[in-house]
Amino acid sequence: MPHVWPKDTDFALWELDVLDRDCPACGRMMHICDHRYRHFFTLDGPVELVCKLNHCPDPRCPGHARTRSPEVEPTIALPGWGIAWDVFCWIGHRRFARHWSIPQIRGELHDRFAIDLTEPGIANYLRRYQAMLAARQHDPDALRRHYQGAEALILSIDGLQPEKGHEALYVVRELTGKRVWFAEPLLSATAAEVRRLIARAKDWAEALGKPVALWVSDKQDAFVTGVAAEFPGVPHRYCANHFLRDLAQPVLEADSHAKVQMRRKVRGLRGIERSVLKRRRASAPEGTAAEVTAPDDPAGDVVLEYCAAVRGILNSDQGGPLHPPGLEMSAALTEVRQSLGRNLAAEKGASRRRN
Repeated sequence: MPHVWPKDTDFALWELDVLDRDCPACGRMMHICDHRYRHFFTLDGPVELVCKLNHCPDPRCPGHARTRSPEVEPTIALPGWGIAWDVFCWIGHRRFARHWSIPQIRGELHDRFAIDLTEPGIANYLRRYQAMLAARQHDPDALRRHYQGAEALILSIDGLQPEKGHEALYVVRELTGKRVWFAEPLLSATAAEVRRLIARAKDWAEALGKPVALWVSDKQDAFVTGVAAEFPGVPHRYCANHFLRDLAQPVLEADSHAKVQMRRKVRGLRGIERSVLKRRRASAPEGTAAEVTAPDDPAGDVVLEYCAAVRGILNSDQGGPLHPPGLEMSAALTEVRQSLGRNLAAEKGASRRRN
């Protein structure tokens, strides 16, 4: 839906005219026949854009029926957009570089730039941003410039499943230039489907005119047969992370069991938090949100922060074959325990040496 602008909006007036005023058909100077008015947001404030439309004044000329718009207009804002390019790039950067949520982007736009966009509108602009980013990634000229100095290519393929129950996303990357070539979700990772992706990578390599020196994957059967069929004679190596993970499988199984035991031992976080919040509610003025407008309670704040830290540690699965998650969890819980010990010792008046 079009944006409804308040009547008292202070717009900056921008006027655009056609750069080349000569008629492309007869060469006569074109005349202004109409004006197009647009309103959109920029990071510097709302803008009213006036585009002067031109056509040939000779009714007998074919250019008379063709209205020409200012050439610069698409470089400011695309047709139908309620924002300029600077706002569009700002939204995309916050979402994909800083991983902001859409409500967070909306709030920052409103508070910092007085730009009022709906969450569905921001989501729509983000989909367009992704489409443009994907098109830029597939630009053959840009890709050729990126690999101009490369002697050979090293390709990898892997299947990623962002959420359980959803189809896997198969990603083909080039490791020399550290670039994702393309990705495609596959409902069924059959040998024929996987080979189609590998053949597509072959077309890309041939278009670049670069030889493929190596393939890297976790060596699923479909990957092995597909690479052997499309790249005969090209070495196919095991991904280092998958190799170490398979090699360390007994260690990782024991590590997983240790995590379960630690989670069973560290319990009662929610009960501790409830007791702090209950005490705050009892001492808070009637009609206020105790969790937000709590009285001066530094001890309660410390307890809640410790609970949040421990919960984050228990829910973390970060690590790998060389750094098992269970060991990382144990080390982090040990640090929390030592920190609690230091605080309790300080509360009892123990000396710094004993701490």
